[in-house]
Amino acid sequence: MIEPRVDKVMTSSTDLGRSTEAASDFEIPGNGWARMAERLYLIRHGRTAWNAEGRIQGWADVPLDDVGREQARRLAERLRARPPDLILCSPLWRAYETARILAAVWEVPIEVDERLKERGQGPFEGRTGVEVAALQQAWREMERDPTAEIAGVEPRAAFAERVWAAMQGAMARPERTLAVVAHGGTFSMFFRQWLGLPLDRPSPFRFDNASLTELALHDGRWIVVTLNDTCHLTDL
Repeated sequence: MIEPRVDKVMTSSTDLGRSTEAASDFEIPGNGWARMAERLYLIRHGRTAWNAEGRIQGWADVPLDDVGREQARRLAERLRARPPDLILCSPLWRAYETARILAAVWEVPIEVDERLKERGQGPFEGRTGVEVAALQQAWREMERDPTAEIAGVEPRAAFAERVWAAMQGAMARPERTLAVVAHGGTFSMFFRQWLGLPLDRPSPFRFDNASLTELALHDGRWIVVTLNDTCHLTDL
């Protein structure tokens, strides 16, 4: 078993040349895009203690718990016969630890991309839904206005822009198959932009811990093969 290596850390954000105030302004993948990758595995990190307790994590660096590590091992075994060529990974420890477990089985390198991290939630981080209720008015204001700013909380429009830039970059990579290990919020934001959904409405998407979402390039367009697939975790 090899020790996975980190070949590169990406921190810059691509200038998309588009407004982040309206999702319809975002270019749709596979529609006149310069692209090279043919398959993407979107993998949410394994479970953490805060996931189990229902706590908001944001940028807090929470490690996987024992269940989360086993979830990552199960997923690694599921894709052992068709591994990616490279793993792109959020810098937050729960995602990076998941990526290390996967990379050790698949024997592939890891690249860390800062733009893939979860949305920063400032004063909401570490709180449960019940505890957030005390801050409900501020939360509602933040969710209603994509550009709203609350001390310590990343504006949704800024989150949207960096996630789209990261995923645009991933789809244009030269590797044929990539795994992207990140967060439920990251993938939800990507899908909302891809489908042109407004940023001021709740996300309709759910991504469970260690779930697999697979995208493939087919006849020049990206299609969803699986969405939030957790069949490898049925007895956990």
